[in-house]
Amino acid sequence: MPESEHILLLRFGAEAWNAWRRANPSIRPDLREANLTGADLHGAFLHGANLGKANLNRANLSNEIHDGADLSGANLSRANLGNAVLNGVNLSRANVSEANLSAADLSGTNLSLAKLSGATLSGADLSRGSLT
Repeated sequence: MPESEHILLLRFGAEAWNAWRRANPSIRPDLREANLTGADLHGAFLHGANLGKANLNRANLSNEIHDGADLSGANLSRANLGNAVLNGVNLSRANVSEANLSAADLSGTNLSLAKLSGATLSGADLSRGSLT
């Protein structure tokens, strides 16, 4: 699958990505099935982005706001999501094994059928979240 325009924009870094997001606030970024293995996405505004089935293995998503993003079926194994705000994020069927979710705000997050083995959840807020 060729890379979408949104994936190519994200590869230019957080500063260029965020400038584009500010200029295009009504567009929901389509990053489905993106291969972002090991990417440093620290600082990238991913609010509402569709990252379904994306490969974010070992990616740095710490200290970020990802409200309303769709990460269903995504591979977040060994990713750093420490201190991230993930309110209402869809993580259903995601692989979050061995990921760092310490002090993350997962309130209202859908974690149905997510793989959480070995994930660090110390200090994480799971209120109103779904763990079925």
